[in-house]
Amino acid sequence: MRHKELYLLLEKEAQKRNDKDEITLQKPDPLLVASLYKDEYISMICALFAYGQASQIVKFLSSLDFSLLDKTEETIRQDLQNHYYRFQNSRDIQEIFLTCKKAKSLHVRLESIFCEGYQKSGDVMDGLRRLQSFLYDLNPYRSVGYDFLIGKIASHKPTSTYKRWHMFFRWMVRKDEIDLGLWRNVQTKDLLMPLDTHTFALGKKLGLIKRKAYDFRAVLELTESLRSMDKNDPIKYDFALYRLGQERQILPIS
Repeated sequence: MRHKELYLLLEKEAQKRNDKDEITLQKPDPLLVASLYKDEYISMICALFAYGQASQIVKFLSSLDFSLLDKTEETIRQDLQNHYYRFQNSRDIQEIFLTCKKAKSLHVRLESIFCEGYQKSGDVMDGLRRLQSFLYDLNPYRSVGYDFLIGKIASHKPTSTYKRWHMFFRWMVRKDEIDLGLWRNVQTKDLLMPLDTHTFALGKKLGLIKRKAYDFRAVLELTESLRSMDKNDPIKYDFALYRLGQERQILPIS
């Protein structure tokens, strides 16, 4: 498919998918829950648990009482004692709530922490490193499930795609019918692709990715390909690519 044809296809799909009706109980997405609150802490929790089947993610997130972020530690532990989700047991879930509660009690905005790293270089990965370090410093608790949520602090030569984090940044920075646009000091041009298996497979099929490995270099490659279509907002195509891949639609690829 020629570049112009592909551009027109993605533009059409991005406009079509930029609709609140694209995220419903029938078309589940963790953003369905995050959009009910429009809060950066709640959105971060929704994004960090966004792995697995979309319907199960939404079911789990819908079971959480996010008002607990303003309650006592005892109340948090008691209310979440029977909650679990895949790699996270009840203690892991309690602790991520307690970490966010501690941050909120300091009257800290997640955007401000992110920008301490990001604004020095314009690199969202520097913002991610700062945010991950901040969260780990708040709470000494460690476990396989808890560490999976926050992720390994990104190195300067990352291999992981950090898909859930980049999805969270998309929600926070972009503003349209789907994304929340709660952050004001991060530019859309600097966002990186929240690469998942659907967008990776479709990206290769469309010729947007040549790399065979599903890793951070593939994130950069797809982001650059999309930047050639919209240098100021390359990640606007993310949700459309995700839905197309998820739905396994037959595209006019030549």
